[in-house]
Amino acid sequence: MPGGWVGLVLAALALFLLTNLVLSLVNGEGDEPTVSYTEFSKQVEAGNVAKVYSKGDAIEGELRRKRPVPGGGGDYTKFTTQRPAFAEDQLWRRLAERDVTVTAEPVVERPSFLANLLFSLAPIVLLVVLWLFMARRAGAGLGGAGGLLGRKTPPKPVEVEAGRRTTFADVAGIDEVEGELNDVVDFLRNPEAYWRMGAKMPRGVLLSGPPGTGKTLLARAVAGEAGVPFFSASASEFIEMIVGVGASRVRELFNEARKVAPAIVFIDEIDTIGRARGGGAGMGGHDEREQTLNQILTEMDGFSGSEGVIVIAATNRADVLDPALTRPGRFDRVVSVSPPDRGGREAILRIHTRGIPLAEDVDLAQVARTTPGMTGAELANLANEAALLAVKRKQAHVTRSDLSDALEKVQLGAERQLVMPDEERRRTAYHESGHALLGMLQPGADPVRKVTIVPRGRALGVTLSAPDTEKYAYTEEYLRGRVIGALGGMAAEEVVFGVVTTGSESDLEQVTNLVRGMVGRWGMSDRVGRLTAIPSDAQQAYGLSAAPATLDAVDDEMRRIVDECYASACRRLRENRDRLDALASALLENETLDEDAAYRAAGIARFGKEGDRRP
Repeated sequence: MPGGWVGLVLAALALFLLTNLVLSLVNGEGDEPTVSYTEFSKQVEAGNVAKVYSKGDAIEGELRRKRPVPGGGGDYTKFTTQRPAFAEDQLWRRLAERDVTVTAEPVVERPSFLANLLFSLAPIVLLVVLWLFMARRAGAGLGGAGGLLGRKTPPKPVEVEAGRRTTFADVAGIDEVEGELNDVVDFLRNPEAYWRMGAKMPRGVLLSGPPGTGKTLLARAVAGEAGVPFFSASASEFIEMIVGVGASRVRELFNEARKVAPAIVFIDEIDTIGRARGGGAGMGGHDEREQTLNQILTEMDGFSGSEGVIVIAATNRADVLDPALTRPGRFDRVVSVSPPDRGGREAILRIHTRGIPLAEDVDLAQVARTTPGMTGAELANLANEAALLAVKRKQAHVTRSDLSDALEKVQLGAERQLVMPDEERRRTAYHESGHALLGMLQPGADPVRKVTIVPRGRALGVTLSAPDTEKYAYTEEYLRGRVIGALGGMAAEEVVFGVVTTGSESDLEQVTNLVRGMVGRWGMSDRVGRLTAIPSDAQQAYGLSAAPATLDAVDDEMRRIVDECYASACRRLRENRDRLDALASALLENETLDEDAAYRAAGIARFGKEGDRRP
């Protein structure tokens, strides 16, 4: 309970005193003034007193006509006064002569003692009810301490129906991760075989990777394959305003899992509570997040008897986790879940299109080739967007065009209904033609898949390129080619129109990131040398990891490489001006060109996989 019972009593007492003070001020400062007895006598003599009430020497009365309060303060009709004990003015006779009514009830109404008491207690009752309501909600997960405030239902295993459970058959594109987790599944199925060899069950498996790569799906598949109880929780569920609630929930979760061991406990987004300690976020290291993390470490350590309980956790930020969490004995295995390769993407697409009727012209292998870097979640979204487009177009099947348009929408954004002036539309066509033509002319460059001048998202036009095969290491020649291609739009505008526009903003951002990596991270500059002058998170810590002279050299080399690439782009576009004009004219006529149409319009044979030209 916030503040405890002592805090509740002190707050109630303070509220009681404050309420009494307010009521006393209200009751003591009414509209009726206290006048002198001399003023009262004058009003009696003038016949202006209508009625009076007396209790002892205290007199209350009401005038027939308003009179100004002596000494200022406005007018009054009701009044109170005090009759002196030495007065011998035959007050009764004077009142009777002037037809003054002497009443048996007070003229001035005041709240009774009972009403004052009720007014005083009402806020306190309201405070107690509100306090208990908040404490009941906050204490819902306090275990034994929550007995007075309401018990929380113990966590139960996630029910998995036999006909709908997730297995490794529903997971594709990450075979190496399946191999790591198959050991866990086999251990859960046949623990005796491992025990006879003296092998111990792993405490935990940490799944690390970018969002959408299938970490949660893998955890569900492990539970489905092993057929053991599966407890699922998000790390954010353990964090509460009240210190100690998270640790109590962790204890309760592991206690329930141990009762039905062997079992699996899955914690999603564990970096919420598993960040490295000592960052100063809490007070003295005893904040709620750190207490929750300490409890997880204790439960996984083995001293609490957690044998038979395997913890599977997922995170996008394994680099920020506490070292005590990732050491052997806690998370024995750290499995990296990366985006799938081309074969994996094709397998994922086949899984997500099992319930989608596909037309005969759909080639999922081709779609997989044009989607490098996409995760399983993005591929599932791609298949769903294609199905939605087919429904809107009232088709019976999802066609190749539906998948192509869905890919454009996912990667580039939705089309904008923007009417551009002819001159700006022509400039956009040359801008995108510059990107595409340099990508076609550069040996080893990624093939151009589509060129469009239809506005999408924030862009007025888009040139989409993708490699035929996966690339895991990049040469300096390849990176320079990408820089030249990214500068092709700006170079085309200068060559044709002699102007520079704001349409190259995203291109320049891409160029800056590429060249910064070439010079500061990948040792592709003789002047800077073979060293890392800029960390991988350069946008956050740029300039903090090297000497000023080294950073100046990085800046000079970046400018040199960009200037050389820009000069090369302008030179190539001038040498191939006829191809640039032909490609821009085809874009102005058709607005969108696919791969074959773009190469045909430019009159260039596409490079094959091994660098040979094809007709």
